[in-house]
Amino acid sequence: MVNELENELFKSVYEKTPDHIKNLKLMDFNNKGEFSFKLKREHLLPYDENSNPEGLNLEEWFKNYEKEAKVSTAGIRGPQNILYPQDTRFPINLVGIVLATLAKALVAKEKYPDKEILKIAGREVRYNSKLFLEAIARVQAAQGIKTLISKDEQTIPIWLASFLAFKLDLLGGEYITSSHGISVKNATKDLNCQGSQYLPEESMEFVNKIKEIFEQTRKNGHYEIKIAAENNPLIDEKIMTKLDDGVDLYVEYLKSGVAKNTNLIKDFNNKIIIENVGGSAYRTLNRVLKKLEISDKFIWFNTQEDPFFHSIGKYDETPKGEKAFYDYSVDATVIAHKPDGTKFFPVINTMHYEEKLKNMPVGTAVLITDPDHDRLTITQTEDISRIEKLKEAGIDYIKLTDKTILTVFTANQAFLMLMDFWAKQLKTQDLWNNHPRFIIKTTASALSWDEWAKNNNVKVINVPVGFKEIANIMKKVELQIKQNPNKNVIIDDVFGHSIDLGVSPRLLFGGEESGGMIMGTEELIKSMHGRFAIAMREKSATEAIIVASSLIAELKDIPLSEYLMNVFEKNNIKGRYDTRVDIAYYNESEPDIEKLKLAKIAGEELRTKNDLYYLSLAMGIKENLLTLDNVKDILGKTFKNLDFTNLISIKFVGDGTYMEFTDKYIEIRPSGTDAKTKAYGGGLNKDNIEKFATILGNYSGERIEIHKKYISDDFYTNTKEKANDYYLAFVAKDANNEKFEIPIYNF
Repeated sequence: MVNELENELFKSVYEKTPDHIKNLKLMDFNNKGEFSFKLKREHLLPYDENSNPEGLNLEEWFKNYEKEAKVSTAGIRGPQNILYPQDTRFPINLVGIVLATLAKALVAKEKYPDKEILKIAGREVRYNSKLFLEAIARVQAAQGIKTLISKDEQTIPIWLASFLAFKLDLLGGEYITSSHGISVKNATKDLNCQGSQYLPEESMEFVNKIKEIFEQTRKNGHYEIKIAAENNPLIDEKIMTKLDDGVDLYVEYLKSGVAKNTNLIKDFNNKIIIENVGGSAYRTLNRVLKKLEISDKFIWFNTQEDPFFHSIGKYDETPKGEKAFYDYSVDATVIAHKPDGTKFFPVINTMHYEEKLKNMPVGTAVLITDPDHDRLTITQTEDISRIEKLKEAGIDYIKLTDKTILTVFTANQAFLMLMDFWAKQLKTQDLWNNHPRFIIKTTASALSWDEWAKNNNVKVINVPVGFKEIANIMKKVELQIKQNPNKNVIIDDVFGHSIDLGVSPRLLFGGEESGGMIMGTEELIKSMHGRFAIAMREKSATEAIIVASSLIAELKDIPLSEYLMNVFEKNNIKGRYDTRVDIAYYNESEPDIEKLKLAKIAGEELRTKNDLYYLSLAMGIKENLLTLDNVKDILGKTFKNLDFTNLISIKFVGDGTYMEFTDKYIEIRPSGTDAKTKAYGGGLNKDNIEKFATILGNYSGERIEIHKKYISDDFYTNTKEKANDYYLAFVAKDANNEKFEIPIYNF
């Protein structure tokens, strides 16, 4: 079926791609035999029709790639030319993928000489993902590294690639996704031997190797990169086929935790809908649900794989009303404003639930998952009479008909319900008191999680944004359990607090406000060759769906919103409201890369000025340049319509500035992957936190005189570097740096 909006995108990309890009013949992966790509000195320099017609400007590409590798929270992301993937003007391109893959392969071979190195490679459904997967496998094979891929390079979720990297004791993996980002974006998520995303120091190892490749290219005039044949035996589909892509192993893992018979959905006559954005979750999740014998409880929306994501989140005009292709991403929780100021859910609006759900019974839950199937948004139809109660509880909703609405839970609200329900299940099974319990959460996540944990004698470790930060804490906990199994585990959080988790603690929940979560298990998870883990290293919408469906079945006709309100009341939670304001400084969907680059640079300047305004104050307090009263004075004079008298601390939390008040928190965080600012808030009053987050997040960052009085130009300029030193020290403290030993494989 012709998609006019997608065709409009294709047409725009085609028209704005110059002929010298269209005519590039760098690497022909239609050549199924072995071949080489000769990286030339000319490729490093800018294109010039007369003086350097072979220019690819790879030096500029690499400068931006290196910058992002240092700060990226979820892989090195960026837009790509969806029609001409060899276009090196874009951050994500075939040449860059090949260079990064080669660099990682060379680092691996240096670390493990004379060893059989195995990695996994997977993808979701984005444009060019299959090509990138093939390139990764063939480059690694040429370097003697075996790559496990699914049959015919079909899709698998990110959590399955992560799980198998740990479970099979692989050196790591590559996964091609840009999560819930816009369709034209792509990325590689680098997975280490634990199955967790690379920390900055791991990324810098291969980034430095690319530098070496470029240096040799400059010196010798060229550098040869070998590409293995498509049928090279080191590109292995047989192992994944034999393992059914690891589905059986994953189901076995689920049955040890969230999918025991006592936990699974049962006695439920209605259907739960899974909204399968992009279509790529279906292939794996459907098999998991069948093996758990609960697939009959679900109805699927969008089972066909589509890199345009079924037009979800796509519009033919910008938020300013300009006529242009615009993509809000596929994050169902994104809230935008119409020209008249009315709030709406632009992504959910394009899912057409007013039509799709009109014949479904009131109380139908819709579980929305993204293309790489790691995030989950929970929604449910309710009677329109419940609107006032929802408003009181701070729960957003969409009107579907004159009689029904769709409640839309933030991840903060949804995951509070799931951790509460999971705790009750553990208590029902008489398991709760077998171990002390703790959760790991990002600072930008809900205050209600901390309050709930305190009320349930559950310890909390706060970390910077990014699931790799959660995984890093897991590994620190495991190291202490391994070294001293009978001693209390003590972990420092990003606020600088030392948290005593007790003896042999167990993770109840790890998660973040952006929709990713994981549950821990009672028995430590064991890999094929004897490594242990308290939980898996990557967020999983499958785990979330299993727990959520069990809760929905347990409640029967009681709305989830009522359950959430009861959790608030029973746990005496005051900070029950939360918000996130996303400030995008440019249109990411702009197909003209030169315009896009200029807009991004301008946007990054705005993002950085906003960030440094607050960050310099937090670092100033840390360095004893000013007092909290000075900060209150500065902020009060900057924002005369906001009240800072009850501000009790301002801290750098690894990737953002966290302001703690007596009645709320506000965190201002620059995106690690784009020209965006994210402003988070949680507290006792929804209007208040939305006001603070909106005003602080949108501030220009212009320094007023009193700011300059306390924060010198020199300190201001070096603030980011100082902050990064503190962040790296936090990551490194008590780190689990045990060297991975490559086993003898026997599949």
